[in-house]
Amino acid sequence: MRTHPWRKSSYSAQGANCLYVSAPGNATIRLRESDEPDTILTTNPTALGALIRSAKAGRLDHLGTA
Repeated sequence: MRTHPWRKSSYSAQGANCLYVSAPGNATIRLRESDEPDTILTTNPTALGALIRSAKAGRLDHLGTA
């Protein structure tokens, strides 16, 4: 089984709280956080793109409020 490298997000600073991304195939994207490397979120490019566009547009800002 071929392993695919994890790449650290360019927005992650040195140290903890880093986001890592791996794309083992055209239809799969894997995400993990440095604090919980065994917990992996699997998605596809379309869904991840929609999430990123929503976050950039501020449509998810209400989720951070108590």
